[in-house]
Amino acid sequence: MVAMMAREIELRKDWFGSSTVIETIYFGGGTPSVLALSDILFLIEEIHNHFTVADRPEITLEANPDDLTPDYLHALAQTPVNRLSIGVQSFFEDDLRLMNRAHNAQEALTCLQLATTLFDNISLDLIYGIPGLTNEKWIANIQTALQLGVPHISSYALTVEPKTALHSFVQKGIIPNPDEGQAQEQFLLLIDQLEAAGFVHYELSNFGKEGYFSKNNSAYWLGKPYLGIGPAAHSFNGVQRGWNISNNTKYIQALEAYVLPIEMETLSLTDRYNEYVMTGLRTIWGVDLHRLETEFGPRFKTYFLQQAETHLEDHLLYLDGDIVRTTRKGKFLSDGIASDLFLLNL
Repeated sequence: MVAMMAREIELRKDWFGSSTVIETIYFGGGTPSVLALSDILFLIEEIHNHFTVADRPEITLEANPDDLTPDYLHALAQTPVNRLSIGVQSFFEDDLRLMNRAHNAQEALTCLQLATTLFDNISLDLIYGIPGLTNEKWIANIQTALQLGVPHISSYALTVEPKTALHSFVQKGIIPNPDEGQAQEQFLLLIDQLEAAGFVHYELSNFGKEGYFSKNNSAYWLGKPYLGIGPAAHSFNGVQRGWNISNNTKYIQALEAYVLPIEMETLSLTDRYNEYVMTGLRTIWGVDLHRLETEFGPRFKTYFLQQAETHLEDHLLYLDGDIVRTTRKGKFLSDGIASDLFLLNL
């Protein structure tokens, strides 16, 4: 698999064009911490061999706490990886058991206490809206993260995905469905707690200290091109979107034959408008009316303002010069608001 990922890197060396400098490399979308460090170093070297890379790119590794043993962390600190994204989810045992996590609360604390001495740039994930998670426990989770001194927190509402153990428990009535009202209340508590601690709420689910916003994720939200390597990975070059086959065996077989296992689609102007609206409303950068007019045309700007009128009146959106952003009340509803502003046909 690693050898074929390296081959895909080579075959896709012209994806960005010769003038693009790679600013961020992200090992994620799964649990890359199961890889040997030699494999991670090999893939980083292959990227350098085929692309122009910045002097000090942001290189992130996603990991679960149970994979981050002291030996692994110390060895990882000697590599070019300079940012960790750790899937903590909760510091309470009952929450972790309910979500069927492999690690326990003590493992989460232990790995973070060591990781913060070895890495300056750490993000951790927390989940709210968990059945049985009181507001007091939720605040305790946030405060534990703050006491550990991490500069970035990603936080999401619990969702029940089909064909998971959690879905089965809900179907059988063993645990209740997540409550949207509870999730919204805990989302607002999260904003209050983190903004009071000096974090910037720069994207719907992401909070960072100044200088610690995720360069990788910010590139998605700002519409920059990106290249995804590996099974099921997605790519974007500004106009086209591509996605790799998800089957591991077929992915390897295709690349053994020097065939890229990718499907491509060219985004229409309407597709690009809808994506810009969706991502813009999720971020502090908002939707720029001037950009709507110059990049998409006057009709798109007019349509956007017509559709936004009700949300402006309801104080879910507000106009800051030429920028439309969500209010505090509108943040939690931003995806639904965006869908109201989408253009289906033109």
